Amino acid sequence: MSTTDPRDKVDNALNETRMLILGAQVLLGFQYQGVFQPGFERLPPQGQMLKLVALGLMLTAVGLLLAPGAYHQIVHRGQDSNDVTDFTGRIAAVALLPFAFGLGIDVYVAATIVLEGPAAVAAGIGASVFALLMWYGLEWLIRLRSETSREAHHMVHETDLATRIKQVLTEARMVLPGAQALLGFQFAAVLTDGFSKLEPTSQYVHLLSLGLIGATMVFLMTPAAFHRIVERGEDTERVHAFASVMILAAMVMLALGIAGDFYVVLHKVLQSQALAILIAGLAVAFLYGLWFGLTTVLRARRTLNPAVSRGERERVSRPAR
Repeated sequence: MSTTDPRDKVDNALNETRMLILGAQVLLGFQYQGVFQPGFERLPPQGQMLKLVALGLMLTAVGLLLAPGAYHQIVHRGQDSNDVTDFTGRIAAVALLPFAFGLGIDVYVAATIVLEGPAAVAAGIGASVFALLMWYGLEWLIRLRSETSREAHHMVHETDLATRIKQVLTEARMVLPGAQALLGFQFAAVLTDGFSKLEPTSQYVHLLSLGLIGATMVFLMTPAAFHRIVERGEDTERVHAFASVMILAAMVMLALGIAGDFYVVLHKVLQSQALAILIAGLAVAFLYGLWFGLTTVLRARRTLNPAVSRGERERVSRPAR
């Protein structure tokens, strides 16, 4: 059985997810921006469609990697648990799969500009295989399996206030870089030749998405101001509750902003407004379902579980230290 403090395990899981999401967010920004570059127009139709597939894969990866923060706040209300660490690990493992395939597609499309067909295919496949081997194969070869009891697996640990505040601010930092990168793309895209060629509807949707991502950044930066101005740097339950609400509100805006620009890209490439609306709507449903639907269901199931509920009541009834 692991002797690592649950607080340290959750901190490590969140920090490791931050490392993964930074890479995914950079590629996501490139995917959006690439559609507006002159070189995109010179790609063959199959190359443009592959770029669209890669964008969808990176959106999936980013959506998955942002889920642990919502899970931690909604299901466990900021308390540390082995279950938070396990959920974060499973999500990261799943998210790396679309990441690897999206990376391979990007390498292939870039290679087609310089290399012949078979060599470009080999480069793309090689990039995906290398990533999969490093992210899955190597870990599976050296992974040490240990048996833990089901009771320990779901144990909820009392988490001190300072740790919960530190973790909720870490979760805000997980979301913020992606919002910043996307907002930078949105401002830069307005000045490109490709933007002026968009239909008015797509331009309006892009500006709306820009506003939503701007609101996301404001929400994510507000807890720091609240902590400094209202509480003067002191750790209080009010800081944790306020920061949790701000993060979840930011994720509501972020999903809409991501899907809005996804619609713009889809409409530009597919030349079908109906299909673009459908796929962008599915993207919103996926993100909301993952971040809020799944976590709400898990929270409800956990509340209805007598053993878990009893553990929480005992935890709450203990005097504060």
